[in-house]
Amino acid sequence: MQANPTLDQLQVFLAVAEAGSFSAAARRLNRAQSVVSYTIANLEAQLEVKLFSREGTREPVLTTEGKVMLPDARRMIAVLQDIRARVDGLKQGLEAELTIAVDVTLPLPVLVDVLKAFNDEFPTVTLRLNIGALGIIWEQLLSRRSDISFGGEVAAQDPDLVSVRIGDASMSPVAAPDHPLALYSGRVPLAVVREHIQLVVSDISDMTKGKDFGVFAYRTWRMTDVSTKRELILSGLGWGGLPEWMVDADIAAGRLVALDLEPYPPRPYTLHAFHRADTPPGPAASWMIERFKVELPKVCAAKLEQLNARG
Repeated sequence: MQANPTLDQLQVFLAVAEAGSFSAAARRLNRAQSVVSYTIANLEAQLEVKLFSREGTREPVLTTEGKVMLPDARRMIAVLQDIRARVDGLKQGLEAELTIAVDVTLPLPVLVDVLKAFNDEFPTVTLRLNIGALGIIWEQLLSRRSDISFGGEVAAQDPDLVSVRIGDASMSPVAAPDHPLALYSGRVPLAVVREHIQLVVSDISDMTKGKDFGVFAYRTWRMTDVSTKRELILSGLGWGGLPEWMVDADIAAGRLVALDLEPYPPRPYTLHAFHRADTPPGPAASWMIERFKVELPKVCAAKLEQLNARG
């Protein structure tokens, strides 16, 4: 049975290849040069290939075989470093895995920015992301299928949930440019609004069972996906409220029109982070909550700047 290279041998091999000499590698590793040379010789003997050429030069030069092996050595050392970092984090109470539930109304660009920064800050933490609407994010939290959730205010106070305000966003009613409500002259009264199909995001959980939010039309089409709702509104099939972050570009390009409806003015809403009262967030979850507090106000500032530019 062939002997396998040890991680220590691979670390020494990598140090010599990167430092360019046995003496420099010895200084980097805080070892005697003779120990470094002996380790490389043993590794070459085990693999039965020369990793460094030492003829005609004072410094070792990677052979063809050594160049081929170098990426594999780097990959294995990187795995070792990940293991060490994960163990160090666990010793300090860092979560090994974090499951978050996010409401569809949370601005997607903010979510992307936060998750990018999260990956840089906590590279060893595995992330699970569940996207839902309305009560789904609270239901997942209460059933312990998520560690923290992000979305709007709960429909009814629950002593098992703790909420932390992280920012604000807003919702506006929109329709396609050729929709009757978009072509109506002046503010549209409730009696007219009721006559046109309203597209509504529906909650498939029991958290808001029997409750409607901002529904005014006699006839509604209901769906669980806000992206599908946007596409149907773009097609002219109906009107509905959508987060302003989602439709700003559509309105600017003329694909959608912001409606002036008597019963449904643009509506600001508060965004919160939620966790269970009996399970305080760990270091990674706490960091994510604080990061949202930093990133969400940037969306509001950009919106205000956009409105001032138009005005």
